[in-house]
Amino acid sequence: MTQCQNCGQANADESHFCRFCGHRFAGKAPQTYDVRPPRPYAWKTDEYQTHAEARVNAPLMPHHGPSVPGQNTQTAMQTNYRGPQDLAGNYRCPFCGTNFLPVIERRVSTAGWITFALLLIFTLVFFWIGLLIREDVHVCPVCRRQVS
Repeated sequence: MTQCQNCGQANADESHFCRFCGHRFAGKAPQTYDVRPPRPYAWKTDEYQTHAEARVNAPLMPHHGPSVPGQNTQTAMQTNYRGPQDLAGNYRCPFCGTNFLPVIERRVSTAGWITFALLLIFTLVFFWIGLLIREDVHVCPVCRRQVS
């Protein structure tokens, strides 16, 4: 145990400062640490943390035209919604005649509204259960009408 010259309290031998008064012990230099600031973009990706080659961005939409020799035909799966898509003849809206695919929306079903109304009349505690009964509704993105 090391005795502090300032306050007289006992400290551990490996201490560089007194834990009671904070006085620095004579003859004990603090350890030097090799501390460098982190590199920008410090999250682990192929480009920054490992020494692998950078990733090559693949096109998101598949190539539907004729194949060209020497062209990279590698495609990636589409993972996000890009809005209405024109199918050019495979589908036609019965109301406005567009070729855009209908958008699927989740709405409270008719049975859900009936359940909501009945539970609202008979009990004020569980009336919200009817709002959980939902159905998928196909809606045209152009005319916003329900398509069956």
